[in-house]
Amino acid sequence: MGRLSNISGKKAVKVFFNSWVDNLGACFSVHNILSPGLLESAYEGALVIELAHLGIPFERQKVYPVYYKGELAGAYIADLVVDGKIILELKSVVSLSPVMKAQIINYLRLSRVPVGYLVNFRNTRVQFRRFVFG
Repeated sequence: MGRLSNISGKKAVKVFFNSWVDNLGACFSVHNILSPGLLESAYEGALVIELAHLGIPFERQKVYPVYYKGELAGAYIADLVVDGKIILELKSVVSLSPVMKAQIINYLRLSRVPVGYLVNFRNTRVQFRRFVFG
């Protein structure tokens, strides 16, 4: 996991555990206040506010270019990249599909960000899946 090479053992686990707890806690807070059934953009906007209030650094709508034979062919846009270490890809759908899972795997591969979460706000409970780039 290239980006972890300078953080080893228990320290690396602690960094990612704390980030995981903070990020998912922020997602749960947003869901508890807004409830299910809104558009993805509403949850993203609220999550941006929550992360800012928590003092967690993030980039919204982060663009990752896609190159083909050395030329720019397009781009992927990740919803949120938290502290340069975790991609949060937000959804508000009945269920997560294989295409959505492939989407976050591609974001991780293109960005080299080590961890990503696919987070679904649509249902009565927040649904999430963790992905690791390795």
